[in-house]
Order: sequence, then structure tokens, then C-alpha cells
Amino acid sequence: MPRPAVNVAVRAARAAGQIILRHMNRLESLAVVEKQQLDFVSEVDRMAEAEIIRELKRAYPAHAVLAEESGAIGKSKNTWVIDPLDGTHNYLRGFPHFSVSIALLEHGDPIIAVVFDPLRGELFTASKGDGAFVNDRRMRVGKREGLAGALLATGFPYRQRAHLDAQIGMTRALLGEAEDIRRTGSAALDIAYVAAGRIDGFYEIGLKPWDMAAGVLLVREAGGRYSDFVGREGMPDSGNLLAGNIKVVDAMVKVIAPELTPALAR
Repeated sequence: MPRPAVNVAVRAARAAGQIILRHMNRLESLAVVEKQQLDFVSEVDRMAEAEIIRELKRAYPAHAVLAEESGAIGKSKNTWVIDPLDGTHNYLRGFPHFSVSIALLEHGDPIIAVVFDPLRGELFTASKGDGAFVNDRRMRVGKREGLAGALLATGFPYRQRAHLDAQIGMTRALLGEAEDIRRTGSAALDIAYVAAGRIDGFYEIGLKPWDMAAGVLLVREAGGRYSDFVGREGMPDSGNLLAGNIKVVDAMVKVIAPELTPALAR
């Protein structure tokens, strides 16, 4: 897929960002629905997603779509994977950390990535084989040699509370080696920060494709690696994701191994 697809995705992400910012001054009046326990969607999520799909379909009408709110639309070897507002919980509370995430998959492999932070105006982009950029500046993952001194990020997903004991065990084990851990509430933005070298490593249980599809391409194009919890490379079907430079990911795999349940090791 040629790089013009990046420009289309950027245009879609910016259009969604305008909707998100325009409604920030009336958060208390937004219509919010609890899809399942602790899993909320607002009218802003839906409006932003509709705008993204409209922009993408205008340019690529034959492509399929997999979106957080709309689900799967169409079938094609090319699928746009969309999270219109990653960090809805933050957004609804006025906590200033959320993003728009758009990726294009070809036969399941990410080839285009855009993560947009509308508050900071930061645009993270990548296309397969062309490198990764933040606001047109090339990004590289950090040079950390292992977990010593590393700053990590994670999330405690509401859909995966059955694995909470294991994740606390993993966090305890990683904190025994790393400098510190952040939990910010937007996986897409966290993974983009790994690509930018701001965070050394990322781990989370049970991510959905729209949470990670754009971010993992950013990491790969920035010279990093992503895998599941036992080190199998590629975007994990389980959603159990590690990302960082090669040495940090290898170190995380080793440290968390004793904490993994059979379900998390699959």
C-alpha cells in the first residue's frame, strides 16, 4: 500500500480529533452508555468513529473496517482497524490523556499506522518499511540494555479482571527490576510513546486489535519488537502484548514467566 494511505488516515484522525475537542466543554451533558460492566461509550466515540469511517471509505470504498463501536464492516484483504477515542474513561473525566488510533492491515499484518493526540497536537505515523515519525520527526525506540533503569507502562483492563492476580504478580516482578511503571489509560498512546523512546517497555493483558494495531507498527518501524507474553512475535490473538526494544522485551519475557497462568501463556 503506498504512503498516500497515511495521508488519508491522518486526515481521518484529525477530523475525529476536532470532534473530540469540540465536545470537551460539555462533558457533563454527553450521552454515555455502559456497554458492559465498566466499559463505557459516549456519543463522542460514535461521532468520531463515523467521521473516520466516512473519510476512509471515501478514499478506499472496497476496504473492510473493524471499529471498536461499529464492529466488522465488509470483507477484504485490507482492513482499517479503528479506535476513535482510546481513553474514553480519561476523556469523560477531563483527564487529559487520550488518542485516536487508526491502522490498515493487509492480510492481518499492520502496514499503515496513525495515532493522534488531539490535545497535544502530536501525530505518530508509520508505513511498513518507511520508518516511524512523530510530527514528521523520525522516531526510534529507546536504547535501554534491559530492565535496569527502565520506565514501563501498563493498563489494568476492566474486561480482564479475572487475570488481576497474575497481572499484579507480573507488575511486582517487573518493579523488582525496572525503575518505575506508569498506568495512563490509553494503550495506543502508551505504545506510541514506546516507539518514540519516551517509555522503554509496555505490557498489558487482553487488548483488542483496535487498541494495538497502530501502535505495534509504530514500534516495529521505530526499530523495536512486539510479542505475546512468552515471546512469540507478531500481533497476538490473545491481546496479551509486550513491546519495547529487543533487549527490553526479552527481559520482560524472562521476568514475567513465573507469574503466567496457563491461560496467559497460550
